[in-house]
Amino acid sequence: MKSMLITGASSGIGLATARHFAESGWTVYAGVRERTETLEDFSSTHLRFITLDVTDTKSLKAASHQIEQEVGHLDVLFCNAGQGLLRAIGQATSYEINQLFETNVFGVMRTIEQCLPLLKAAPHGSHLLATSSTSGLVGQPLNEIYCASKFAVEGLLESLATYYKPFFSIDVTLIEPGAVETNFTATVLDQLEQSGGLHEDDFKPIVENYLRLYRKHHATRQASNEIAELVYTLVHMKEPKPLRVRTTPVDEAFVAHKTSADPSGLIGITKTRQLTLNLE
Repeated sequence: MKSMLITGASSGIGLATARHFAESGWTVYAGVRERTETLEDFSSTHLRFITLDVTDTKSLKAASHQIEQEVGHLDVLFCNAGQGLLRAIGQATSYEINQLFETNVFGVMRTIEQCLPLLKAAPHGSHLLATSSTSGLVGQPLNEIYCASKFAVEGLLESLATYYKPFFSIDVTLIEPGAVETNFTATVLDQLEQSGGLHEDDFKPIVENYLRLYRKHHATRQASNEIAELVYTLVHMKEPKPLRVRTTPVDEAFVAHKTSADPSGLIGITKTRQLTLNLE
């Protein structure tokens, strides 16, 4: 039976993906920081919620040990846990910045480190995916800290893709959505407007303009279920699997000046393998 681990599975993309794969017969370990009765209502023979905090190495070790004992390997690891921060440098506190990077960057690194042996143990190859963002490709006003965290994830997985596939039979894919109808998006905007984010300073007119245009351009946000279906398709598609995938035509257009020459990222990966590892 196929197995997978998804981090950040308490809601949104993570929960939708966990349920989609479980309903298709996969054994799914859905990592959540806190298990609740509401989440347990979704539990089934195939969907197992496990306590997992990507900022805590002990938590990750316990989760990977449980998976090793129960199924012995992972066919898919989906690093989905993340948080947002719509504040400029000078507005955000050191604590907010550190927390963002602990989850979005170091959390992904820790998760991969702990789960890599399980991915290597998959009998027919495996797949590593991570939720990035169009913000990991295009820098945006007032979003510089969040963009920096996602640029880091992009660089991390792009580097892993250069050798994980040829040496370990692990495909690597970055999911790059824009506006998704999840608690994540709502929380970021609510925090900005309700917790003192709109300060009376030089940044205020920029923030107001940014929010106005953001809501105009993203009046309709993408459903989490659509991302879940995309992830399922990617995992089951034939080779070669893309390094990068935008999730809507609007997102594709937004980053086109960065990606038009190599939409999937495979041209760049092939070139890098040739130049650094002498691999075709």
